[in-house]
Amino acid sequence: MKYFLRRVAFFLLALWAAVTLNFLIPRLMPGNPALNLVAQMKGRATPAMLHALELQMGVTNAPMWQQYITYLGQLLHGQLGVSTSRNFEPVSTVIAQSLPWTLGLVGVVTILAFIIGTFIGIVGAWRRNTWVDTSQGISWMFLQSIPAFWLAILLLWVFAYILPWFPQDHSYFSNDTPGLSFHFIGDVLYHAFLPGVVLLITSIGGWMLQMRNNMIQVISDDYVTFAKAKGLRQYKIMMTYASRNAILPNITTFGMALGWAVGGQILIEQIFSYPGIGFQLANAVSSQDYPLAQGTFLIIAIVMLVANLVIDVINGLVDPRVRAGGGM
Repeated sequence: MKYFLRRVAFFLLALWAAVTLNFLIPRLMPGNPALNLVAQMKGRATPAMLHALELQMGVTNAPMWQQYITYLGQLLHGQLGVSTSRNFEPVSTVIAQSLPWTLGLVGVVTILAFIIGTFIGIVGAWRRNTWVDTSQGISWMFLQSIPAFWLAILLLWVFAYILPWFPQDHSYFSNDTPGLSFHFIGDVLYHAFLPGVVLLITSIGGWMLQMRNNMIQVISDDYVTFAKAKGLRQYKIMMTYASRNAILPNITTFGMALGWAVGGQILIEQIFSYPGIGFQLANAVSSQDYPLAQGTFLIIAIVMLVANLVIDVINGLVDPRVRAGGGM
């Protein structure tokens, strides 16, 4: 129980630090964001319009501690400000529209890459120094070494422009009505295929290599040798005895990777114009939309912290050594 309480306490401390930094950084930056927006409008704004912009963007002369309390209250009500690049649409609305696309693409691909890479790593370690291990190791490490953005541009050029087999951008056709119909789901999968393939190809190698190294260490342990001496089937030893312990470090890494997935793959989403969190973040930075960038960073930080907390709890439940160690 002490282990879990420590993990929750660390999560709350890290969450408070993320929220506080998200509050301080834009307020410690020089200048007035409302004035910057007026400058982009080439000065075509009255004092009343400037005051309205300051109210919308939370610019005030109140003491910092009062601003902090107001900021925390707004966060509790889900108010992250308004996006200046999207006609003052609430940031929470923009994020709510973008987050499912990132989770659906990058999240699912991360899970698939973890499963496939882990299984390949198990087989490679069990058949170490054979042609199976050598060929799959060289192949997947070569694919992982390819820059994801370069592969994305290549596949987009070949399969969307030269061979127009796949769409060039977005997540579904504009004439489709979003819903749970088979037609719309098929349309979404059709648009997600190319970016999904890019992310999957460039991700499997890392999981494969990590699992292979873990398995090689576990295979030499005494309990695996004893299982072999008992005459158990090779498949049972590999999947039940060895891989169950070897996969524990991968679970921790998986939690971190799943948290990073929420941040999206900014370059990939930009190349395919996929309307996820990474796409919105890149647009916010390029258009100097500070409220949207600030809200996006905060959501990414929160989801990463939650993912790490969940993985820490799972590790504590499945591995008594973690609870006994009680490390942060």
